[in-house]
Amino acid sequence: MGKATASLLSGHPEIEVWAAGGAVWRTVDGHVELLLVRRESHKDWTMPKGKLDEGETLRACALREVEEETGLRCVSGDRLSLVTYTDGQGRSKAVVYWTMTVAEGAFVPNREVDAVGWFDLASARAILSYQRDVVLVDEIETATMSSTITP
Repeated sequence: MGKATASLLSGHPEIEVWAAGGAVWRTVDGHVELLLVRRESHKDWTMPKGKLDEGETLRACALREVEEETGLRCVSGDRLSLVTYTDGQGRSKAVVYWTMTVAEGAFVPNREVDAVGWFDLASARAILSYQRDVVLVDEIETATMSSTITP
């Protein structure tokens, strides 16, 4: 486990479940689009994410989960704000997201995700199933507009 991951985990001893994911984005005709995944089992639209494996860094987890769920190998960028909530089993859960851009790959439906879609940010805000994801869109918009991040 890396130092940044260890520091984050030790700084939040109340968290029972750690996960990481990607805010995968691109620009089309000068407009930012965000990749969302549809999980048939949950009947929801969200950003790709998954649970941290023992000994894994949060960034490595995010990259692995995005690839597993979407088939896309990505390059990670900036870390976004920590998202915390109570999961369906009543446990405290935290998700760490990174902005990401696609390096290669193609989506194939799988056991976790039956569809993906690219959405402009206004549409992403409207289609996302969870308010905790919606609040990240503003942060994603700011990060993707930064001069230090390129598609």
